Amino acid sequence: MDFRAALLDQTRSFGELIASSDPEMPVPTCPEWTLKQLFRHVGRGNRWAAQIISERRVSPLDPREVHEGKPPDDAEAAIEWLNAGAVQILKAVDQVGTDTRVWTFLGPKPGGWWIRRRVHEVAVHHADAALALGTTFDIPADLAADAVSEWLEISTGMANKRHGEPLASGASIHLHATDEGLGPTGEWMLEHDEDGLGWSHSHGKGTVALKGPVGDLLLAVTRRRSAGDLGLEVFGDTATWDAWLDNTPF
Repeated sequence: MDFRAALLDQTRSFGELIASSDPEMPVPTCPEWTLKQLFRHVGRGNRWAAQIISERRVSPLDPREVHEGKPPDDAEAAIEWLNAGAVQILKAVDQVGTDTRVWTFLGPKPGGWWIRRRVHEVAVHHADAALALGTTFDIPADLAADAVSEWLEISTGMANKRHGEPLASGASIHLHATDEGLGPTGEWMLEHDEDGLGWSHSHGKGTVALKGPVGDLLLAVTRRRSAGDLGLEVFGDTATWDAWLDNTPF
């Protein structure tokens, strides 16, 4: 997958959606935020990641120290600012080298890791804006599937790092995307076994299972909408799914 192109595309689509909307509109999936604040968060977030990479940082960067971290007041200039932030990430990776290790919230990783991370961050916030505006959230199936995978990587990584237990020992969660063409990348099995918490692209019977379009699965795992509201098929112990959601905050 071309994550570089996806980052530019998702950032541009996000900006186009918000540009024609009331900036003071509340964003229900990001409590107490408006579209204006969501826009600034996404734009600053891209510049934050770019600065971490370009400075080869080994420690976190205070968001208040991001260069040009606030969008211009002029609407057209603000869109240019947003899109330029995505470009900065790509330039920063090219400058230091994709394999140069830098700080991330999961520990040191290659600078190129941030490209994929920001693609999915922007995509989910694109969903936030679409849900706030009552418009359809469209995302390519392969990108949505990778976003689910990345979210599981983060969720399991942070849970193991914090020694938390979002999934009880012996329990499992199976996610099954119904989109054609995804193959094994459209199924996920989360398990908590003797080796700890982990996941794989595999088919199996989970303690609880969710089935439906991959875009809807993405909204469910990121807690943007409930499985019931999305019309996902749910089989098994729903308490296991609820516990996972309650204990995997970003």
